[in-house]
Amino acid sequence: ILLYGLLILGAIMALLPMVWMVSASLMPAGEASTYPPKFFPSRPTLEHYTELFTRLNLGRYLLNSALVAVVVTMTSLLINSMAGYAFAKLRFRGRDRLFRTLSTGLVLPVQVAMLPLFLLMKNLGLINTYWGVIIPGLASIFGIFLVRQYALSIPDEMLDAARVDGASEFRIFRSIVVPGIVPILATLAIWTFLATWNDFMWPLIVLSDESRYTLPVALANLAGEHVQDTELMMAGSVITVVPVMLVFLFLQRYYIQGVIAVSVKG
Repeated sequence: ILLYGLLILGAIMALLPMVWMVSASLMPAGEASTYPPKFFPSRPTLEHYTELFTRLNLGRYLLNSALVAVVVTMTSLLINSMAGYAFAKLRFRGRDRLFRTLSTGLVLPVQVAMLPLFLLMKNLGLINTYWGVIIPGLASIFGIFLVRQYALSIPDEMLDAARVDGASEFRIFRSIVVPGIVPILATLAIWTFLATWNDFMWPLIVLSDESRYTLPVALANLAGEHVQDTELMMAGSVITVVPVMLVFLFLQRYYIQGVIAVSVKG
């Protein structure tokens, strides 16, 4: 009883801020800042959402974030899964040494790489473009490591039998490997989508044209202009959070399978 009581209390504490965020976004202007603070709107209204999409053009930023997050997620799944499978099952000279060298990048803070990465994007002429935001996320050391650890569990005998039957490496990857690593791919997809969708620093550094801003950058910009308008900010936060929640709810079964599998294999 005590354990379940603590779990319920923890769940309530975790959900309470999100419930208030949604509630505040529906309050009339100024009501969220009154004292004592109100938890539920006295007169629910959608005026703040309407203002975001009409006067403040948040729909444009929403599409920008969706474009970047979807392209990065789909492409990184392909690249990371192929690289992870190669490091796990294909035999080539220097494979283990290369993987160990690559793995050292996991301990480096992301911020350390931002300056050289920015200079590289500048030399490629990709500053203030969508590609400048997308390309650095197309492959990740963590994604390769995650897929590689999971792919090690695929029996070598199964792959060798497919080769004896005349299957190409791409056919083996598509028909045998990918179906076997679906749980970890779903986990990686959620992590990549969340990281890309919520990324603030890199798009802020690369993008200077306001029309290309992603949602977190645009929302921070909006907060500076409307710092007193709590209800409007909460409406923007709801729009930012809802897509990632839907992605997680859609893939949560595979996500849980992937997390359990990684913990067992690790």
